Amino acid sequence: MDSHALTYLFASLGTAATAAALVKLGQRLQLSRAKHASLAGHPRWAKRIAGLIPFYEFDAERFFSSDGAPGDVAARRRAGFETLAQQYRDRFGRTIALNVDLREALSDLQFTEAYRVPYQYSRRVREHLGSSPLLQSSCGVEVSDIDGNQFYDLAGSYGVNLFGYDFYKRCIERGAARVAELGPVLGAYHPVIAYNARRLREISRLDEVSFHMSGTEAVMQAVGLARYHTGRRKVVRFCGAYHGWWGDVQPGIGNPAPAADSYTLADMSEASLRVLRRRRDIACVLVNPLQALHPNASAPADSALVDGARRACFQRTAYADWLRRLREVCTERGIALIFDEVFVGFRLAPGGAQDYFGVRADLVTYGKTLGGGLPVGVVCGRRHFMRRFRQDRPADVCFARGTFNSHPYVMGAMCEFLEQLETPAVQALYANLEQTWNDRANALNQRLADGGLPLRVANLSSIWTVYYTEPSRYHWMLQYYLRSQGLALSWVGTGRLIFSLNYAEADFAAVADRFVAAAQAMRRDGWWWVADPSTQPRTNIKRQVLKEILQHWSRRLLSVATANKSMRGTAPACTPTGGPPQGARSEAIVGSISSPRSRNTGDL
Repeated sequence: MDSHALTYLFASLGTAATAAALVKLGQRLQLSRAKHASLAGHPRWAKRIAGLIPFYEFDAERFFSSDGAPGDVAARRRAGFETLAQQYRDRFGRTIALNVDLREALSDLQFTEAYRVPYQYSRRVREHLGSSPLLQSSCGVEVSDIDGNQFYDLAGSYGVNLFGYDFYKRCIERGAARVAELGPVLGAYHPVIAYNARRLREISRLDEVSFHMSGTEAVMQAVGLARYHTGRRKVVRFCGAYHGWWGDVQPGIGNPAPAADSYTLADMSEASLRVLRRRRDIACVLVNPLQALHPNASAPADSALVDGARRACFQRTAYADWLRRLREVCTERGIALIFDEVFVGFRLAPGGAQDYFGVRADLVTYGKTLGGGLPVGVVCGRRHFMRRFRQDRPADVCFARGTFNSHPYVMGAMCEFLEQLETPAVQALYANLEQTWNDRANALNQRLADGGLPLRVANLSSIWTVYYTEPSRYHWMLQYYLRSQGLALSWVGTGRLIFSLNYAEADFAAVADRFVAAAQAMRRDGWWWVADPSTQPRTNIKRQVLKEILQHWSRRLLSVATANKSMRGTAPACTPTGGPPQGARSEAIVGSISSPRSRNTGDL
């Protein structure tokens, strides 16, 4: 080959490589434009930044005045905190004592107790108000703890409790009786599974069903089937959405390893639809309809109430239109559309979110309430997507089995649930469902507005969240006032209130009275003090928090430098460089960064 031919060949290869690079760059830019501007929309950056935030906490004085409140306001807060702490000691004595023992053994309890409030306040709150409820009975819409206190249940068992705890007690008891002769025989099926499969096909309007042991497992299976049948790897999830705790659907904070095969795109965004239209590597799109209450925001928790900037607003028509456009693009591009209805399934309508929003998915996952009070996960899907093997390539399979899948006792309780779903008593609970809960939310909001209280509620049917109309560093305190009023919340606090549908008007009226009383006590004790509104208090709070973080980082860096200098000066003679062995130096640095240098103690 002569020199001209070689030159032409290399030029052609260079042009092709440049063109390919430009195409890849264009795709990358398009993907970046489809991300939400928040940190939740950029999981990898969120994880990096989270790793840089240092631990620090407030001493007894700063705990009550971290927002710059004057001395008289801080004194009111201190007095209110002491009164509340005394109430807790008087009312929850046995609970507090048992919590002390449990913290040593239960890692879950250690985590949830640590993250009920922002970490700067956490230790003091745990010492004086931190006692996870230990419940011993339930009846109607109430639960009772081991100290004999009764609470209206607003935790909803993470969404399981849809029809009231008495309903699920009957499902479990009757379901167990149905399968008692077989008992816990696994591998084979009890005949009740036939009814369950038929009813789930009718409810989902899909072709086939598979049973699993949790909602997380069901989502894992649905994603695996989508990848298997499309031959593509990438999973699209929307900003803020939760789909279980496994890696590919929980990128960023909470996942020790980066999720290499998921894209996090902005919800309700045209830019996201453009990505779906143009990329060829997307196997499926995951939708959690719960995000309709707070698009592009993570599940709300009081531990994230740094400045009170929680937002929520449900617009049914707009979200339904978004799902329809999403359905069109997925159909056009051969992408599996998966509705994750583990949380909202059966809560919005008997036919779930598909019926409620009027959009059909290729695969739907269920869980929580469907098990009749027992753990369960279910995938329903179109026949094309549900098959786990290929007839033309018998060695190419999509394997998904589990020891406890289709457990007889779970199938029995599920059978009871599905049978009861068709009864007039349960169907009556769905009558005017949305209007009932919208009216209740509006009535409570009116009372809060009339009382000049800086909070409101937003709702997606019987799923509620509390948001705040004024900035504050102390909104998270409300959860403890609510508990003192006899309202039981989950560990995420006011971020998620989950009502069961058997709440009568009198029950809800009592909840509303107690809610308003708690908010009034919060205001009376000074927690909602705000400086001059004209000074942009929310911006000031964010700047103050950033300043605190930078100050603590500078102190730690100085501490590391001082420690290294000290170690060099006292090194043994056998260390030729004048410093400790590299491993020892690393341990000193890591220890000084990851461990708090001191813990403030003292009276309230």
